[in-house]
Amino acid sequence: MAVSHMNAARAVAAGFDPAGHVLIAGPTASGKSALALALAQDQGGVIVNADAIQVYENWRILTARPSEEEERAAPHALYGHIPYDTPYSVGDWLRAVADLMRSGERLIITGGTGLYFTALTEGLADIPPTPPQLRAEGEAFLKDAGLDAVCATLDSETRSRIDVQNPARVMRAWEVLQTTGKGLAQWQDQTPPPLLPLDRAQTALFDAPKDWLTPRIETRFDKMIAAGALDEARANRATWSPDLPSAKAIGAAELIAVLREDMSLQQATDRATILTRQFAKRQRTWFKARMKAWSRIHPGDLA
Repeated sequence: MAVSHMNAARAVAAGFDPAGHVLIAGPTASGKSALALALAQDQGGVIVNADAIQVYENWRILTARPSEEEERAAPHALYGHIPYDTPYSVGDWLRAVADLMRSGERLIITGGTGLYFTALTEGLADIPPTPPQLRAEGEAFLKDAGLDAVCATLDSETRSRIDVQNPARVMRAWEVLQTTGKGLAQWQDQTPPPLLPLDRAQTALFDAPKDWLTPRIETRFDKMIAAGALDEARANRATWSPDLPSAKAIGAAELIAVLREDMSLQQATDRATILTRQFAKRQRTWFKARMKAWSRIHPGDLA
């Protein structure tokens, strides 16, 4: 990480209260990690992952997890601790954060998964787990009938609350309805108190405009390749399956295709860049709709 970038991050970090928990959210490639590291080094605290894909052990470079050097520079938690083939839910994450809070440490929670932050600050309904057989039935239903058909089975209130273009969100709502007989919206309305309400935390939402973020995204995958992402894919090839929980890492399928000679590296780079732009757009949409009360930071302040 460039010295000038860290110095800028330290200047922003100086405005935070060293005694309080900090929540740092923002789209991919917006520079959240620099602020989290500056806070931990200068004020103390544990940097806690709030990214649903960075929990997996097998994709460090491709998911932009902190480097080994960064992990040595400050305490980190909930990064790369889940096996590649193990499902991991927002409820699992929230329970892990609760354990960390009980330790009494100051937490600096950073990532791009908006659902994790809203569950943390607004509460999460205690929904029974989905039986594996039912999940398999849902995957077959989605494959055979398509996303619109799955959406049509949901109650209208749930459809109005979820991103109906996001297969993971739609299938989660379908699973809840099939498992419990109650719609996801009904469960949400019975949500218990939050683990960390916003008024007990300091917040920083990286407000990254499209014209600022896009150029960074367009160089991101090339930098990952230079850092060894293709070797990382090669290490994952023997156990690769698109159905694995960790397979959602953007660019993973494309790099496996390169290794199988089904796609050129340039094609993989172009495709991964498009997917990253689309993902960042969904993140910004979530933040705008669900995190209006958060304090904003322009990522250019850390450039």
